[in-house]
Amino acid sequence: MKFRFTFFILLISSLFLSACGQKEIKDEVDWPIKNFSATTQSNKTFDLKSVKGKVWISDFIFTSCADVCPPMTSNMAKLQKKVKDEGLKNVDFVSFSIDPKVDTPAALSRFAKQFQADFNNWTFLTGYSQAFIENFALKNFKEFVKKPAEGSQVIHQTFIFLVDQNGHVRKSYDGYQNVPYDEIIQDIKALQ
Repeated sequence: MKFRFTFFILLISSLFLSACGQKEIKDEVDWPIKNFSATTQSNKTFDLKSVKGKVWISDFIFTSCADVCPPMTSNMAKLQKKVKDEGLKNVDFVSFSIDPKVDTPAALSRFAKQFQADFNNWTFLTGYSQAFIENFALKNFKEFVKKPAEGSQVIHQTFIFLVDQNGHVRKSYDGYQNVPYDEIIQDIKALQ
């Protein structure tokens, strides 16, 4: 009887202690991403398997954007540096072009270099149709994207997304003006 009681106390204590050490993501979601096929800024094939087992940060931008995309890309570059400074491993950055007809691999590479993007863990994607990216963004990331018939500007939201090692969106953040860098770093740590 004494053995069972001692075992019970040890079990409860270990469960309590392990719960105290758990990290959680506040207001998290669980949106699985369907597989896709794209072309990188280096003209290589990229799909969901390319980031399997890694935490990744994603956004939707285009190179001829007249307003929000340059600050968003600058914010992603700042976040990439913070991730590196924190010593976090297996974290990738993925930027989907939402104007794939204009954004060739060469155009994406030039654009990314303006922001000192480190291509070791940041990939810029194109190589799909406009209809695909509009549907893909909405169904997988709940991100509205629409290229009007007239003009060069694509309408889109300004979120950045945290994706887990299994390809599920876990959270979205303001990627334009009030980027919560510390919160994103903590959420990345919670996934690792």
